[in-house]
Amino acid sequence: MLSGSKVRLRAPERSDIPLFVKWFNDPEVTEFLLRSPPMGMEEEERWFESLRVSEGKVFCIETLDGKLIGNIGIIHIDWTNRKADIGIVIGEKERWSQGYGTEAITLLLGYMFDEMNLERVWLYCDQENKRAQRCYENCGFRREGVFRHNRFRAGTFTDDVVMSILREEWVSRRASSN
Repeated sequence: MLSGSKVRLRAPERSDIPLFVKWFNDPEVTEFLLRSPPMGMEEEERWFESLRVSEGKVFCIETLDGKLIGNIGIIHIDWTNRKADIGIVIGEKERWSQGYGTEAITLLLGYMFDEMNLERVWLYCDQENKRAQRCYENCGFRREGVFRHNRFRAGTFTDDVVMSILREEWVSRRASSN
């Protein structure tokens, strides 16, 4: 378990699945995600079972009082080149824009750079998701470029912004905050 001043990152439990299904059936929550409603319990249970054999790692984001509010994951790990990409969702909308995502990402970056010894962490997000981009920038990510027409959303193709943070940038940020 990884703990901060606002959130803890813990392993997902089977009992979390109904809440995940609720989030992923909410069009507002999934607006900028690569998955869209509808989602059923069986589909989410298959995903949960796949975690056992997946190279990635998923954490639940919960408040310090134990309220599950989202999840965050290391999606693809490239051990040869010491890099991985991440994804995050805060499913509880009343917790949006309150720093929970920023702290969850910061905790995960510490794990990825300090424990996994990665060199580069990257992500991409919908170009219209300005709130997410601000969060990523607050965590030290830099914009690298654009995946043009990377997803079809709301009847049109949209671009994704590519962002990353390198180990040296993480170390420098951490040193300047101490």
